[in-house]
Amino acid sequence: MSARHVGTRPRRLRMAAVAALLPVLALTACGSGDTPGTTPAGAQAPPAPTDDPVAAVRKVDSAAALLPADVRRAGTLRIGSSIGFPPGAYYPNGQDKPPAGQDIDIAEAVAKVLGVGLEREDASFETILPALGSGKYDVGTGNFGVTTARLKTVDFVTYINDGQGFAVKKGGTGLTTKVTDLTQLCGLTIGTGAGTTFEATLNSKKEVCAEAGKEPYDVKVYSENGATLTALQQGRIDVVMSTINGLRHQAAQPAAQTAFLGEYHRLDVGFAFKKGSPLTEAFRAAVDELIKDGTYARILAKWGTSASAIDASRINPPEHT
Repeated sequence: MSARHVGTRPRRLRMAAVAALLPVLALTACGSGDTPGTTPAGAQAPPAPTDDPVAAVRKVDSAAALLPADVRRAGTLRIGSSIGFPPGAYYPNGQDKPPAGQDIDIAEAVAKVLGVGLEREDASFETILPALGSGKYDVGTGNFGVTTARLKTVDFVTYINDGQGFAVKKGGTGLTTKVTDLTQLCGLTIGTGAGTTFEATLNSKKEVCAEAGKEPYDVKVYSENGATLTALQQGRIDVVMSTINGLRHQAAQPAAQTAFLGEYHRLDVGFAFKKGSPLTEAFRAAVDELIKDGTYARILAKWGTSASAIDASRINPPEHT
């Protein structure tokens, strides 16, 4: 781990004790905790894989040359990161140690290709995109899905294809099949994260139950991962909507006692930038270099996300339909 963090200066905003329980529940919307001290069963962070595909990455002059001159002179970029869940980004050894995960590895590999360091600041998911517009961060990570709505105010450089899925408590007697239509959720209570595509999807389509003559579903929004898993385990919600990769990883942890119900909607995921950022071409070139030299495939294999690989990075692709 330490070799990968040379040149990265973490600045952690939240040092609450809830950090130890965040990784089990893989909600994209994670960030600040609103229920500190709530520890669900099986909330032990899984250990990080020990291989280090980022260690051998070197600067690529052609990609680095695409950075603005002032960035090349400064030699650092400010990155706002939502840390909270494997396999994307989490704290396997506690919040006083460096984070790990697919997003961490890819961001650090891109920075090495571009010959810059990362000044990382942990931030809650829902605060990062607005902070890009204010200039607080140069780039944001947090499994940000590319949507039509977000493209109006944010630029994206894609690095993986993930998306939306559902999970339930293992052994439950309610929803047990893959969700292909939101009318399957009618009458249920769904837990999801604040400011996410999941919240937006559920709220924008609430009328489907009334149109089908069924009881509406209820949406409960959480800003802290452990609270959502606790709610699921205690029966206060019936189902969780979150990332495909995160929910699949969670279900593979026996202590979590969740069952992944499958994919609902795929989305491209990317680095986020303020609209019109001069950094996008350099980041796209860096991701493509990592794909070309095999580092990208090794990072995804390390975190078990190879099924979400992309063939080439894109700037601002349209949302998947």
